[in-house]
Amino acid sequence: MASKLQESKKPEPMSLRKTQGKERPFSRLNFWMMGGCLVLILLGYLFMSGGGSTEPDGFNPEIFSTRRIVVGPLLSFLGFLLMAFAIICPPDWKGFKKS
Repeated sequence: MASKLQESKKPEPMSLRKTQGKERPFSRLNFWMMGGCLVLILLGYLFMSGGGSTEPDGFNPEIFSTRRIVVGPLLSFLGFLLMAFAIICPPDWKGFKKS
């Protein structure tokens, strides 16, 4: 019985096997697009940030600027929308490569 256990060969785990290009869920293009989307999202949050008033009873009209209300959320939303496209985009998509 013990000799049979020693003779049985264990199958190689999937993590140790080298994957082929067509088996990978993301390509280099996907990672570049996701990185660009992350930069867009962070830029949008940076545009929305900013200090308020230094005085507790003071009002700072800068909180209603176009940069904070329109541009920042628009960049963040665009980044999240394009991030979904970057994840869904197939790895063999040749959209930006020259033929």
